Amino acid sequence: MHPPITIALATYNGSPFLREQLASIAAQSDDGWNLLVSDDGSTDGTLDMIAEFGASQPAHKLRVIDGPRKGATRNFLHLIGQADPDGWFAFCDQDDVWRPEKLALAARYLEGRDGPAVYAARTTICDESLNVLTPAPHYARGLHFRNALIQACMPGNTIVANSAALRLMQKAAPYAAAANVVSHDWWTYQLMSAAGAQITRDAAQVLFYRQHPGNLMGRNDTSRAKAARLSMLFDGTFAGWIGQNQDALAPVAELMTAENRVLFGRFDAAVRSNGAVTAAAFLQMGLYRQTRAGTAALMAAALAGRLRQPREI
Repeated sequence: MHPPITIALATYNGSPFLREQLASIAAQSDDGWNLLVSDDGSTDGTLDMIAEFGASQPAHKLRVIDGPRKGATRNFLHLIGQADPDGWFAFCDQDDVWRPEKLALAARYLEGRDGPAVYAARTTICDESLNVLTPAPHYARGLHFRNALIQACMPGNTIVANSAALRLMQKAAPYAAAANVVSHDWWTYQLMSAAGAQITRDAAQVLFYRQHPGNLMGRNDTSRAKAARLSMLFDGTFAGWIGQNQDALAPVAELMTAENRVLFGRFDAAVRSNGAVTAAAFLQMGLYRQTRAGTAALMAAALAGRLRQPREI
């Protein structure tokens, strides 16, 4: 029997979709979960829905806390700090719908593992009405710090972490909040890979990922989405994200493996250098994205000097 899984649900005016998500949590084949909700000041009936759900689930602990009201990423970081450090932890978006086996698949991977371990998987991309559009891409390359430094490819809404991983996240989350990281899932991937955690990204599709105008990031597999992300490599947006991530990780470098501390230092020096020096350093470090085209675009941006950090970290 695994420890209780804290389902960490960040909410803000989620009433259009929340009821379906809550129903999918109740339908999990693995019922060893509790629900921790951090609400960012909803005014639309979200809290009433949550209270109604809690009353219908007497076997499961429900706790509602006030969120920091600084956006979804900060809300999720806040949830990390409030979770039971002896339990497991699962991020939960208010507008998804989980497949019944989502938690069971994660538990199957995590049970019996020593040290920090994290399960992630694929999603099924849907439109606003949950009509299926396409499976999310499945990436075959390894999930290592050399990838995590330059790519977010662990979907946060699929992540389940064991207690050892959660305790690392709790040590590091205040620094991520102070650095205003843009993505809690990218930060989680960076932290876990840097610390040498066991990580998997299952090929199984574990939830329906609803696309609508309120998505924080949205899908990344269409031509339009790829073009938008490519532009971010060259307009300074991606460089800003790198800087925030560096600021979040630097204070917790002691949590990294010795090898990854060295890699982090080399990466830090590389992104404070100019063009050709940065690109050459990236090649020497063996940094990679999950596709050849993605790696090539990253190297081109580095060569053009578009990833440079203009200040000491």
